[in-house]
Amino acid sequence: MDLLFFPFHWVNQSKLHRCLAGKTVLITGASYGIGECLALRLAQPTTHLILVARTEEKLLAVKTQVEARGGRANMFPCDLRQPTEVKALLEQLNQLPNDIDIVVSNAGKSIRRGLFDSLDRLHDFTRTMNINYFGPVQLLLALIPTLVAQRGHIINISAINVLLLPAPQWAAYQASKTAFDQWLRCATPELNARGVKTTSIYLPLVRTRMIAPTKAYQNMPALSPDQVAQLICKAMISRPRTIAPWWLMIGQLASVLLRWPGEVLWSWYMRQR
Repeated sequence: MDLLFFPFHWVNQSKLHRCLAGKTVLITGASYGIGECLALRLAQPTTHLILVARTEEKLLAVKTQVEARGGRANMFPCDLRQPTEVKALLEQLNQLPNDIDIVVSNAGKSIRRGLFDSLDRLHDFTRTMNINYFGPVQLLLALIPTLVAQRGHIINISAINVLLLPAPQWAAYQASKTAFDQWLRCATPELNARGVKTTSIYLPLVRTRMIAPTKAYQNMPALSPDQVAQLICKAMISRPRTIAPWWLMIGQLASVLLRWPGEVLWSWYMRQR
């Protein structure tokens, strides 16, 4: 998997600890998968973690593990799909003694469903858009003044799909992920001008519970959540604009040059189903 996707993702742990000493890191989607692995990697006495997720019981378990490793963490159960809950979360964050230095926008929802199976399921689109786009935007709009003051860092956990030829049956997911990716790319020059760095990590398939319902993914190459957590740690040190598989630019070029034949092939494939 390392050679196929990210051959150079080793992280100097001593340098990571020095970079994060005295910093406050907010992680959304912290109760499972990538968020959980990241929280455990960042568990150290000099770093303050803010763990945000929907599942309170699992969030508490992650917080307990962080503290058992000598780390410091606060947990805030919040459903980012609900604007009222995000507003309440922000009110709680304002009461914390430390300002936030890094935001890892990791929470997300994936859904694979054909268009004709969604004709009476508008909620497939609204729920996905809320968690993948509106929720993160609402959170960041409120946190940007603090991030400017701290010369902070926003890390977006994105997907390679947003930069490649769109695939059928993924309309809800790809539209929502692309929306936030475009929002952050548009906002980046303004944020950079105020001292805030942004990093978008474009991931291939990651073996989390989110992909479990899609049987076709069971035997496909995929990263582990801990490998992704390592990439995020690397981003915290070097603060690059993007992190992506080495071959993504080739895929983007192919998506442009082969768009028409690709759409024809997708149409043929769907007729065979």
